[in-house]
Amino acid sequence: MIDELYSTRILTLAANLPHSGRLPAPEGTGERVAKLCGSKAIVDVTLDDEGRINAFAQDVKACALGQAAAGVLGQTVIGASVEELTAARDAMLAMLKSGGEGPEGRFEGLRALKQVADYPARHASTMVAVEATLDAVNAALARKTPDTRTSLAGAA
Repeated sequence: MIDELYSTRILTLAANLPHSGRLPAPEGTGERVAKLCGSKAIVDVTLDDEGRINAFAQDVKACALGQAAAGVLGQTVIGASVEELTAARDAMLAMLKSGGEGPEGRFEGLRALKQVADYPARHASTMVAVEATLDAVNAALARKTPDTRTSLAGAA
């Protein structure tokens, strides 16, 4: 029964969305939309010198499941690396699609969404904030990494 999805834990996470809004000068921005339901997440980040998130903001318009995932991210994402985010995303997808246990470490709280696996129509909305965050970090990393082709061409 779908009502079981909306546990007190999920609703509490959905109601508490840390780092809501947008950053004034992001280094990277990611945006994802779940086509089936229209859930949307826009995420802004800045990174420290080691490529870890040091500022994060999210504008999430999603169902309770998408909001809950964004709530977990908002609580734990500061200090995360692209490797940690990629591992969390991959573990989330495995949890939703093939019976995996879910993310470990700083993103273990996303396991609260394990029951969503039984509702494939809800998978995309559950993933929008995670995917948008990973897109934002990758955009920021690309911006920080000089394009060697350009610098080599300029030296010629």
